Amino acid sequence: MNKLHAMVVGLVVMGMVPVMAQNTESKPNILFILADDLGYTDLSVSGSTYYETPNIDRIAQEGMVFTNGYATSRVCSPSRASILTGKFTPRHDITVHIGSPSGEAWRKRNRFSKMLPAEYTHQLPAKFITMPEALKAAGYKTFFAGKWHLGDKGSWPEDHGFEINKGGWTKGGPAGGYFAPYRNPMLEDGKDGDNLSLRLARETVHFMKENDPKKTGKPFLAYLSFYAVHSPIQTTHEKWQKYRDKAIAQGVADKGYAMGKYMPIRQEQDNPVYAGLVEQMDDAVGEVLNALEALGLDENTVVVFTSDNGGVAAGDNFSTSNKPLRAGKGYQFEGGIREPYFIKVPGLSKPGNKIDEPVTGADFYPTFLDLAGAEQLPNEHNDGVSLVPLFIGKTIKARPLIWHFPHYGNQGGEPSSIIRKGDWKLIHYYEDGRKELYNLTEDISETTNLAAKYPEKVAQLHKELFAYLTEVGAKYPKPDPNYSEAKETDLLQKTANKKMPALEKQRMEMLSKDFQPNASWWGSMTTKD
Repeated sequence: MNKLHAMVVGLVVMGMVPVMAQNTESKPNILFILADDLGYTDLSVSGSTYYETPNIDRIAQEGMVFTNGYATSRVCSPSRASILTGKFTPRHDITVHIGSPSGEAWRKRNRFSKMLPAEYTHQLPAKFITMPEALKAAGYKTFFAGKWHLGDKGSWPEDHGFEINKGGWTKGGPAGGYFAPYRNPMLEDGKDGDNLSLRLARETVHFMKENDPKKTGKPFLAYLSFYAVHSPIQTTHEKWQKYRDKAIAQGVADKGYAMGKYMPIRQEQDNPVYAGLVEQMDDAVGEVLNALEALGLDENTVVVFTSDNGGVAAGDNFSTSNKPLRAGKGYQFEGGIREPYFIKVPGLSKPGNKIDEPVTGADFYPTFLDLAGAEQLPNEHNDGVSLVPLFIGKTIKARPLIWHFPHYGNQGGEPSSIIRKGDWKLIHYYEDGRKELYNLTEDISETTNLAAKYPEKVAQLHKELFAYLTEVGAKYPKPDPNYSEAKETDLLQKTANKKMPALEKQRMEMLSKDFQPNASWWGSMTTKD
């Protein structure tokens, strides 16, 4: 039994008493890796036969796989705020990606929607004690690299507990793409053509070397938040060629899309550009994991890997398919919220161990405090619970998971709120008040709405959902008095008649042997003068 194993068992036996709060040398380091827009089945370890992710797979194979692991939102900013605060989205009030229009401003999108989206908070509130602030108070050195998207300057990582910030600022996507120059005020440019994901990994490695606990006596939190695999999707010619050839060898389906309510949804994993971008991120993860081992830190470092929302099956670059999950990013279905969710705790993780308990991004905060032997802050991480008991085969208290999205997604999702309790998931739609009820154990693809068959279950879950929303003061969308059914119907017909064929054409162009997006492959090919 190593030190970390003994500590965790001691915490559980003693009722989560923070027995090691004063002994910083024995506390585990924490490496938290967050992907952007990576889908539940976008990894080879989770079933993809197309994408290749051997390094991320290692975390799952050596750690614990939470088969019902969720983000707290279908889009990025809310989910990221929940990780840092331990709160479900209506409690912290960042309910959509920051920058999305609300109220009457939504009309400028020309979606001709029935409702006007709710107002929301546009930056991470300073009043919250964040997870890095709590860990810093417990003796941790804190580091952030990559995507932030939780407010303008004054609400960047360094304003919320991270002592070092490499690349985190206002923007939610890579302003300069995935190859230098990055156009990022918080990240110095390398040579033209340098890869952004690898650069963020190397910044993380540099931090770990400079803050090696064996030298400093101080544990660290390294929060590596990739911009990948958010749009724009870009890769090198070599990786595109590899995955183009693989798609051809596997056989290309005649059709790659099916029409959803508002826009087409990708049904096939055969995008060679996206596949290359996924592999680039996996290469970067490999550099960090290898550095942990080389520094001799792997035996006292908790490693986590997850994503902030589902894979982009519609909207943006229509990059991937999340099947057998339904839809993807921006949607109220499992494809939008269920994520890769892996935790490796040295000495406790049984290779390939799968845990079916539904868990969420809000749970990382109290879990890390327990692993650090620090005091819990229940008035901060209100909705999260420590997962430490699950690590040693015990249980956690049954609780509902709540999602609140009073907005329209850029990808086609609808204003709705969700509650999951046990096997059951209820979706309440704000446009017309309709309900959908699914048994996720029996129907992971959400094909059969059981609301009419189980009205008592619907009533019970609806009551519990809105009791929570009322308690936290949730905001709701409002009917748009200017709504025109004719305009909305016309838009949907144009989307089906024009967008679908255009996407199918683009899909085949990416798989053509002559595909060349530009002369330099998004800046990855550079010349030496």
